[in-house]
Amino acid sequence: MARTAGECGRRKSLQKAENCDHPPELHVLAVDDSHVDRKVIEHLLKISSCRVTAVESGTRALQYLGLDGERSSDGFEALKVNLIMTDYSMPGMTGYELLKKIKESSALREIPVVIMSSENIMARIDRCLEEGAEDFLLKPVKLADVKRLKDFVLGGQEEENGERASCKRKQQDDHKMPPPSPLISLLQTSHACDRTSTPIPSSSPTLLQSPSKRPRL
Repeated sequence: MARTAGECGRRKSLQKAENCDHPPELHVLAVDDSHVDRKVIEHLLKISSCRVTAVESGTRALQYLGLDGERSSDGFEALKVNLIMTDYSMPGMTGYELLKKIKESSALREIPVVIMSSENIMARIDRCLEEGAEDFLLKPVKLADVKRLKDFVLGGQEEENGERASCKRKQQDDHKMPPPSPLISLLQTSHACDRTSTPIPSSSPTLLQSPSKRPRL
């Protein structure tokens, strides 16, 4: 069962600077207490050209994300995470509890979270989606599921980059000098002609026109 994700989550999850000469890379944090399932999802993500950090528990995920009050001491590299995929049933901290922790964080709540489970329980699915999960996948996760999630997240980045480019163009246009109005152009032309024309004697008949016949600007 899948749910169409919100635009805000997609955009905010990919706000890191990307090199325009290379395709954007999706970094996924995969959380699963099963060694086999963890290796399967890691393999699917890697063959989909995603960068993967795999951990075995919700506690380890919180350590990596820095939500436990301190950074992990085993050398995890602090990288920007674009997507979190977590198993639902895990000892110590369930995927649902991990989801709640992430959505309660002001810094991380916009990262899309996908719940995975081998059990198709509607009540479980509904409460995860209500808590803010972007999707709920039934195991075994398929390659098509991973590709769809990747397109979904990277599609949000393309929209974000397009909006930033449009905003930048607008700012540049706002700073350009507007073209002179026709009236100003006419006055400038008339003023230039007055400086270069030959003075007309005061007795010239052309200066004796009545006010009503004088040309108007």
